[in-house]
Amino acid sequence: MRVLVAGSAGFIGCHLSKRFLDDGHQVVGVDNIVTGQKSNIEHLQGNEAFTFIRHDIVEPLTVDGRFDLICNLACPASPVDFGPLSIEIMDVCSRGTRALLDLARQNEAVYLHASTSEVYGDPKVHPQPESYWGHVNSIGPRSCYDEGKRFGEALTVAYRDRYALRTRMARIFNTYGPRMRANDGRALPVFINQALSGQPITVHGDGAQTRSFCFVSDLVDGLVRLSASEFADPVNLGNPHEISILDIAKEVIEIAASASEIVLVDRPADDPQVRRPDITRAAEILGWKPIVERRDGLAVTVEWFRSVAQPPPAVLDL
Repeated sequence: MRVLVAGSAGFIGCHLSKRFLDDGHQVVGVDNIVTGQKSNIEHLQGNEAFTFIRHDIVEPLTVDGRFDLICNLACPASPVDFGPLSIEIMDVCSRGTRALLDLARQNEAVYLHASTSEVYGDPKVHPQPESYWGHVNSIGPRSCYDEGKRFGEALTVAYRDRYALRTRMARIFNTYGPRMRANDGRALPVFINQALSGQPITVHGDGAQTRSFCFVSDLVDGLVRLSASEFADPVNLGNPHEISILDIAKEVIEIAASASEIVLVDRPADDPQVRRPDITRAAEILGWKPIVERRDGLAVTVEWFRSVAQPPPAVLDL
């Protein structure tokens, strides 16, 4: 199988590319390296089955040969990007998504769309099933991403219904693991870098807000299973084990063997109070569930951050 992975130098994209290569497929990676990192694909470039193209998918892409599968993971997803890259995010969710949908049509390929749990916004239903329509502020500080991803879903469905395009749609919940951006402003990389450098762990609000963290290998396995399925409606992919931000900060301190103390700081606007996927659909349709225990995944992630010795990021959004 020949696979195109847009966003291949991003955190999830590079792991997905490696999984397809490990499974014996050819992979063409595409990334404009705005938020992706060249270091994420260096270990792939010695593989003859991997080709990398530096390109912004907002512009039409011409690649020789045909594809069997096109995976769209090309979008800045970190809160620190929502301000400076707000228009670029909306472009890639609209024009970029359409360019890849058109490419999938031309190739008669399966199109895998990476959506997000952010389509649920600050949810009033908990846990969040795929049937929930969400509670999103369309003009808030996160709206470029939340509404961009919602538009991308609608556009994907429009292509499916009008052109009979074979589409797959994943709603990805919080994912972590090696090769995360150290300065992306999300809870785990912020906490890990602060713990490793001995700085205070900055928890927003009182830390009672919850998240559900899925290790990247589990998430990638779900994406691969979804791409090989015949199921076109959205599928939640994430770990249903919920934990408060305060408690995950304590776990990071313990696992990193850090002397850092926890400091409470102001909470950003529109920060969701709860986040936990209902993965019933993924279990029934894909036979999928996460298998990596959070503490095991955190230990691996902490050691990776320790090995690359990244400087601590600024305190931003979660």
